[in-house]
Amino acid sequence: MKVASGPGFALCSLLLLPLLQVPDSLSLAPEPRGHLCRTRPTDLVFVVDSSRSVRPVEFEKVKVFLSQVIESLDVGPNATRVGLVNYASTVKPEFPLRAHGSKASLLQAVRRIQPLSTGTMTGLALQFAITKALSDAEGGRTRSPDISKVVIVVTDGRPQDSVRDVSARARASGIELFAIGVGRVDKATLRQIASEPQDEHVDYVESYNVIEKLAKKFQEAFCVVSDLCATGDHDCEQVCVSSPGSYTCACHEGFTLNSDGKTCNVCRGGGSGSATDLVFLIDGSKSVRPENFELVKKFINQIVDTLDVSDRLAQVGLVQYSSSVRQEFPLGRFHTKKDIKAAVRNMSYMEKGTMTGAALKYLIDNSFTVSSGARPGAQKVGIVFTDGRSQDYINDAARKAKDLGFKMFAVGVGNAVEDELREIASEPVADHYFYTADFKTINQIGKKLQKKICVEEDPCACESILGFEAKVEGLLQALTRKLEAVSKRLAVLENRID
Repeated sequence: MKVASGPGFALCSLLLLPLLQVPDSLSLAPEPRGHLCRTRPTDLVFVVDSSRSVRPVEFEKVKVFLSQVIESLDVGPNATRVGLVNYASTVKPEFPLRAHGSKASLLQAVRRIQPLSTGTMTGLALQFAITKALSDAEGGRTRSPDISKVVIVVTDGRPQDSVRDVSARARASGIELFAIGVGRVDKATLRQIASEPQDEHVDYVESYNVIEKLAKKFQEAFCVVSDLCATGDHDCEQVCVSSPGSYTCACHEGFTLNSDGKTCNVCRGGGSGSATDLVFLIDGSKSVRPENFELVKKFINQIVDTLDVSDRLAQVGLVQYSSSVRQEFPLGRFHTKKDIKAAVRNMSYMEKGTMTGAALKYLIDNSFTVSSGARPGAQKVGIVFTDGRSQDYINDAARKAKDLGFKMFAVGVGNAVEDELREIASEPVADHYFYTADFKTINQIGKKLQKKICVEEDPCACESILGFEAKVEGLLQALTRKLEAVSKRLAVLENRID
């Protein structure tokens, strides 16, 4: 391996050194605050399918989704402008980009939209959006690096015309295209519409009942990375830790973060840790797909990394389920993080149905028994991970697990049913169930779980590691921004020298 040297490296070292010096005063994990996101100026047009296959009650679900996305935007003549095109066999412009200068009037306009209930001319609707809805006459602004042009298409069927050529022209002109498919949609059509990378621009849900779950993805997609700590746009009492478009609060050594997530209290407590038996129940059904199953394994190991694995403290077991239930390894088989993580990585994908109820029953009857390695008196924690509706009854087993004193966490992705997640989760339910629309963001849930399953009796000792990790993460983000700035300055200098 070559080591960089010379004047340029020395200069960079001087610039980066302050960022790499991590203060030792930070010791507590930040509690997530409300998402404070600034959206860059965007001309955004929704293209919404209201053909006869979309029932009125389903169209209402689409309107809720649209409203949730709009709620997250900075709406205004100099910020984000929103237009909407409704289509079936014909195209109906509901409102142009110039029509609404406030979020309130936009939301009222969305509530008034009615379905057209005829055919599905998606290509025609896209052509209208690109040539008319985004035009200067309709309120579109002159294209520039500071203003994004975005079209979001929502459809549930196979179009009766072609979308390939018109979509290609739109992408070539700098318009960013998102394609959302529902139910029996033609997925090849979604790929023909969407911009690259397609895994970020194509989304599919099984029914309109779950389309609202995609709102969070688009809220994040429109969020501009903003260092709210640097600008002072926060209310942290002691320490602000910046993250893209948001921030978290933390406390200095000797203090603990209060439940309001912003103020700090003197940290008091004992010292020793307590024993925990933790079992993962992992959905290995065919809907997960192999590439996402690998992300699930990384999620498990992310949690394992935070545990104090030993015979006295944390033990880990792993159960995978689909149409049947398979114990991957019981509690106490592995005594080090390294061995547990290796076993998780070697787990093969079952790829069948979704029998969550049977998996919960297995947890109760087998996983937490003494014969399977469970320890009397140890806290019992179960983490259930699923991506879809259970094909069997879960209520009785879920209730029994909680009645037995098990601390149950429910993690859902994609088409997971939130009512089922809440049924599984311990009280308070809001603290024990998590949902994300996209497998790629489950690592964020992992970070939240790391703190919640931490079992140190002394909360200060428990949270110090997590707080340090959060601070380092914030510093690394700042380091990345500094590197980008240095790179730009060096490029300017090089151009001047040339």
